[in-house]
Amino acid sequence: MNPGTTPPYSSVQMPMDQDVLYSANLEMPNDLRVESWEELQRELFRDSWDDTINRYRSPYVFRGLWNRNYGLKTSLMRIGGDFPKLESHLLRNFRKYARGTTEASDSIWNWLAVAQHHGLPTRLLDWTYSPYVALHFATADLTNFHADGVIWCVNYVKSTDYLPPSLQRAIRDEGSNVFTPEVLEPVVGSLKSLGEFQEKPFVMFLEPPSLDERIVHQYALFSMMSTPDAMLCQWLTDHPDLYFRLIIPSKLKWEIRDKLDQANITERVLFPGPTGISAWLRRHYTTT
Repeated sequence: MNPGTTPPYSSVQMPMDQDVLYSANLEMPNDLRVESWEELQRELFRDSWDDTINRYRSPYVFRGLWNRNYGLKTSLMRIGGDFPKLESHLLRNFRKYARGTTEASDSIWNWLAVAQHHGLPTRLLDWTYSPYVALHFATADLTNFHADGVIWCVNYVKSTDYLPPSLQRAIRDEGSNVFTPEVLEPVVGSLKSLGEFQEKPFVMFLEPPSLDERIVHQYALFSMMSTPDAMLCQWLTDHPDLYFRLIIPSKLKWEIRDKLDQANITERVLFPGPTGISAWLRRHYTTT
């Protein structure tokens, strides 16, 4: 996210930095350029029918970015240098100085979620179960309506097929497709041991505790790679059956934005409080 826009799926104070440019002209094998609001709805809810329960339950999670050329680089990667070695130092010091100011338990996974929530560079990436929340973050900044946006769509249900066996058992015994700190803690107790399960990298999805209303309203969860230097972009390229990207033409952004506002998908709802209200009103009353 570029300075001046609303941060995706996070409660840290605005503004914050967006993913750095992944490529001058990022194109992925599963890109689909949508040309209308109707086509966008169809693609956002593709494959939602679940025969096992006879209900519509999408297996996808979503991440919206205002620029199609932004990749999936974590905030830890963006600090540069030997960032894999810095990860443990960042988290250790955060736990040291934040203790007493947060209700996080001693679980490393709770602390990691709290740290991400408050803006510490981590290996986590923010996602949402809601395609409309993702659309909001792809169209929230009016100053960037000149660029094509993107919605990353990842099949978090099928991604569990690539977990190491012990992690597969833990999540399936729970009857879930995503981890919580409570489910993960008995199986793996540290970031280092997570990377030792298997040589090939893997992704897992982690639901954070309900730290405040923003996480709840944004229907948020995190992705986490097994090692800090593993790139989710590259992993998805190697597993093309697990994702697609919807390219949003710049010409379509105003229609999407106006219809999201009418549907009450705004900063006022997603960022409860004076900051979100101010961001919503500033954008709502800005003339083209």
